[in-house]
Amino acid sequence: MRARERRPRLDVAKGERLLAWAVDEDGRAIGGTRDAFYGPQRVPWEQVEAAGWDSDSSTLRVSEVGSWGHTRPEHSYVVEQPGRLLELIRERVTASVVLQRHVPLTGRRGLRVIARRAPGGGGDLHWIYEYDEGVDPDDPAVRLAAAEALEAARIDVGLD
Repeated sequence: MRARERRPRLDVAKGERLLAWAVDEDGRAIGGTRDAFYGPQRVPWEQVEAAGWDSDSSTLRVSEVGSWGHTRPEHSYVVEQPGRLLELIRERVTASVVLQRHVPLTGRRGLRVIARRAPGGGGDLHWIYEYDEGVDPDDPAVRLAAAEALEAARIDVGLD
C-alpha cells in the first residue's frame, strides 16, 4: 500500500485550495486550484491556452493565451508524473471556454473567435482571436471579418 503523498508547500491566493500538484526535478511545487494554475506564478485558467505532457522527457508544458505578434508565454516543468495535475489543467481550461467559433476566410484558413471567462463563472468575458497559419491579421479584409465575427458572437452570448 502506498503512503499518501503529502501536499507540497505552495502559496495560493486567499480563498483558494490546492486541488492537484506535482513537484519538479528541482523540488519546486506546481499545482492548480479551482481558479488558477500555480507554477510558481499564478495564471488564471482563462489565460491558460493549453497543456501537454511529454513522457519521453518527463516534461509538462503549460502555454498561456498571449497576444498576437508576441511570443506565447510557455512554462516547462520536468516532473516524474503529472498525475491529476494534467487532468485538472485540461478540465479547468475547457471550463473557461464560453464560445469558440471558426470563421473561414479562404478555403479552410480563417480565424477563431473565442470567449473565455473564469471557470467559476464570475467576471467579464475575455475575447480572443486565433489566426490560422497563413492568415494576416493586418489585412483589412481579415480585420473586417474578425470584427463582424466578434459582433455576431457577442450577440449570440447575449451581450448586444
